[in-house]
Amino acid sequence: MQRLKIQGNQKLTGTVRISGAKNSAVALIPAALLTSDKTTLCNIPNILDIDYLEKTLNYLGAKVNRASGSMVIDASNLKNLEIPEELSSKLRASYYFMAVLLARYKQVKMHFPGGCKIGSRPIDQTLKAFKSLGATVNEENDIYTIEADKLIGSEIKLDMPSVGATINAILVAVLAEGTTIIKNAAKEPEISDLVSMLKKMGAKITGDGTEEITIYGVKELTGCNHDIIPDRIETGTYTIIGALLGNYLKIDNIVPEHIKSLTDALESMGSDLEIHDDYLIINSSKLNAISLETSGYPGFPTDLQQPFVSLLTQAKGKSTMTETIYENRFMNIPYLNKMGASIHTENKTATILGPTKLTGKEVVATDLRAGASLLIAGLVANGETIITEINHLLRGYEEIVEKLTNIGAKIEIEEI
Repeated sequence: MQRLKIQGNQKLTGTVRISGAKNSAVALIPAALLTSDKTTLCNIPNILDIDYLEKTLNYLGAKVNRASGSMVIDASNLKNLEIPEELSSKLRASYYFMAVLLARYKQVKMHFPGGCKIGSRPIDQTLKAFKSLGATVNEENDIYTIEADKLIGSEIKLDMPSVGATINAILVAVLAEGTTIIKNAAKEPEISDLVSMLKKMGAKITGDGTEEITIYGVKELTGCNHDIIPDRIETGTYTIIGALLGNYLKIDNIVPEHIKSLTDALESMGSDLEIHDDYLIINSSKLNAISLETSGYPGFPTDLQQPFVSLLTQAKGKSTMTETIYENRFMNIPYLNKMGASIHTENKTATILGPTKLTGKEVVATDLRAGASLLIAGLVANGETIITEINHLLRGYEEIVEKLTNIGAKIEIEEI
């Protein structure tokens, strides 16, 4: 077992280079199984979620070669095996295998997907998409059997703009007969990254980045080479750290448009921020309170809500943060209060009074972004912070200890 030890209140300077997007990579890797050709993905982040996906690829008979940020996937000998709980439970994105195996074989059987326990995470919209294209779904003891004689393009109207359901609908529709229209689609950049890769493979798709995506089914796809976009959530996390502790801190390899909701919020709070074409420079400064709520892209991302709450503990005045996506994404707050924060939650809203002095304590990373929140708090706090259950944090941030150490943080992983 591992834990993270942080000696806080250190100024941070230098450059952080952002890795490939986790939320893209976990969709693009299963997508490579839509063809029997070799597919090469570059800018793959070296994180636990990718390790879990690789185990599933190997289990299904795909050949995988990983080296220095790249992954070559050869699915020519793929087997349509039932995906057991020990694989599906490791991460939410395991359900993308549902779509690609259904698309390729017209039948898939797997256990309910796992992931961070941040609230109710049903897959009803994904199943709705499959049914719209002609599949039947049977569920028994959390094991799903999904079958179709053939998949026929249709209109899919999502009840909400779910990222996962939008991705799954695209994945299953690319090899279906005829035209599929997804209405109320999610607009996240990771969806456009998937579409870009699928187009290289021969798919015909229009409308990504809008509420209506159209997929014209093709008979087969071919292999391709694809570079994954930079991770906007990692970008946001280090930008938040820089707003608190930065001394001319450079965040490099970014897409500024992807984090505009964050940088707009920081600028309105008085942050010292310079935004360039593919990097930004940020310095710590006195920050004023703000009220925000999460929403789908291009709104403020739920994945940055918990890290941003840590920043709000250091802003002057009363801030509020309303979480509209997941009902159980305030599990970091009791630990922030333990460290000295003044946060009160009621229903979907957290009210934060600041600034408060934080003191290092032993805390628990209950999920991925809660772990990032507590990491930020530990970097700001006086004294030593110890974070346990850091496997959640390591699932989503490549070489986070090395990157922070390189810019002046006193942080290390301990084996216990």
